[in-house]
Amino acid sequence: MVQTIAEMFYETLRFDLPDAFASKIGKAYVPISHQELQARVERLALALHARGLKVGDRIAFLAENRPEWAIADFACAILGLVSVPIYHTLTSEQTAFIVQHSGAKWIMVSTNAQLAKIKATWDRLPELEAVLVLDAAVPEEAPKTFVTWEQLQAEGASLEPQRPEVRQWAMERVPEELLTLIYTSGTTGDPKGAMLSHGNLTRNILDTVEVAVTALRPERGDRCLSVLPISHVFERTGGYYAMFYLGIAIYYAESLISLPANLLEVQPAVLMAVPRIFEKIYARVRDVATSGGLVKRLAFGWASSTCHRAVRHLYLNRQPRGLLRLQLEMADRILLSKVREKTGGRLRFCVTGGAALNPRIMEFFWAMGVPIYEGYGLTETSPILTLNRLGKVRPGYVGPPILKEFEGRPFLKLASDGEILCSGPNVMQGYWRNEAATREVFDADGYFLTGDVGEFDRLGRVKITDRKKEIIVTNAGKNIAPQPIENDLRADEYIEQAVLVGDHKNYIAALIVPHLPALREWCQRKHLVFADDSEMVAHPKVLTKIMTRVNRVNAHLSNYEKVRKIALLDREMTAENGLMTASLKVRRRVVNEVYRETIASLFPAGE
Repeated sequence: MVQTIAEMFYETLRFDLPDAFASKIGKAYVPISHQELQARVERLALALHARGLKVGDRIAFLAENRPEWAIADFACAILGLVSVPIYHTLTSEQTAFIVQHSGAKWIMVSTNAQLAKIKATWDRLPELEAVLVLDAAVPEEAPKTFVTWEQLQAEGASLEPQRPEVRQWAMERVPEELLTLIYTSGTTGDPKGAMLSHGNLTRNILDTVEVAVTALRPERGDRCLSVLPISHVFERTGGYYAMFYLGIAIYYAESLISLPANLLEVQPAVLMAVPRIFEKIYARVRDVATSGGLVKRLAFGWASSTCHRAVRHLYLNRQPRGLLRLQLEMADRILLSKVREKTGGRLRFCVTGGAALNPRIMEFFWAMGVPIYEGYGLTETSPILTLNRLGKVRPGYVGPPILKEFEGRPFLKLASDGEILCSGPNVMQGYWRNEAATREVFDADGYFLTGDVGEFDRLGRVKITDRKKEIIVTNAGKNIAPQPIENDLRADEYIEQAVLVGDHKNYIAALIVPHLPALREWCQRKHLVFADDSEMVAHPKVLTKIMTRVNRVNAHLSNYEKVRKIALLDREMTAENGLMTASLKVRRRVVNEVYRETIASLFPAGE
């Protein structure tokens, strides 16, 4: 059994694929074989070693998904260098904090835009010695050493006789050695650097693969489309390391915007994505179907209803029979097969995590023959803690733990208040340079405190009910978990995003980003004309329309949970505008600050 990422790299070369990695260059995907990958990784390792980098030194990565990211990562793993991934969507200030706090000696940057973030904060990065540039231009004058990717590869090539030594360096790595510092998204405070070892990541990969391989059934020639940032531990473990270990070729999507085109080009067998991406795919299908006239709307409604009835069999790995099977086949002919073709036609396995997946979207994909398996985990746990199993899927649940126990203790258990606790080989070593924060997240028995509240069903499957720190407490002392209500609101065809507010208030309100295409079409049918979306969302009739949709959700809520007031926003919350993390979770603290006046208007004095 492999014990380090460096060992895993060499173990996996046996697949000898012609396209271990591939990225879009110009109008076509250009592959890199396992043989070429080994050469590039070993040349980079030789060059970095020759430049004096030693075990334990930190190298920050500020780049989008691309083969160079993985090549540099494997080289670091072999040398015992500690990688510090940084989301390419972060601001200059956020980037500088991570580089400075980690004490990175080197940083790899991709483009001029990323380099500008570093140049703006030179004076705050005294420990940074060198900048490795990929596509960025090297400044004529700079206070740091600059080196290009091509230059390092050439330096490594000049040391070709020493290449056999690199494999020996890899074998010197041990499971306890620090592999990476991954800084948390910081939804409620400053990011903290989770210290993850070779053993943490490797064990999590092996345990997860053992659970998933029955349903995944990897085959030579399979491709995975990498769309989430590798800087995020979910993609790094599941979409990068695990896929590489299974011999599945990794193709990098150009961007979220290009995802539909890249799906057709790559024709992947595997896709890992957060629920937000599946929501957008489903919304696009729904918009096309419901904007095509009455017949198409009725057909979409009937097909969705058929999916809903058939999927309970599919979740148990059984096929529906009789009339229901005929109806599902008809739904496939008129709708599902067409959607399946839009995903490339070969997609047979999806994994999602990071937030709850709406059951209606989940059942649509399953009925389409593209099962989505939900999992759950955290940066600090490398990350995967639970994953749904073939034939045992239950909507709303994220599956059983990937381990039953570790060293004679339960792998997962619940605290008295319902918080999920973990003790396992995947749990981080602590937070970098932050002993106080480390002490706060471990109990007296050494269990890691996830901060998530959950429950188990009789089969041991886990349901996440909310984050402890995000629970809203009203003036009446009622505790309200916002995420389930927000998920129900987002399921509506007129609602794109929703954030509940009302902590220490008399009632609950919501900030809502409408699904603008559907709302514009409704306004057109009602002969409401507006100059722009800002004017549209401010109109009383539009506000009333969305409130009627909110009341559909309210009908199923307790009185104290009901959303009493709403404010409509005319722009989506994204990682680019800072309102969401790179893993597409809402930054509640930032949202509350940005929309402070809007929120205040929802709670007049005395309310």
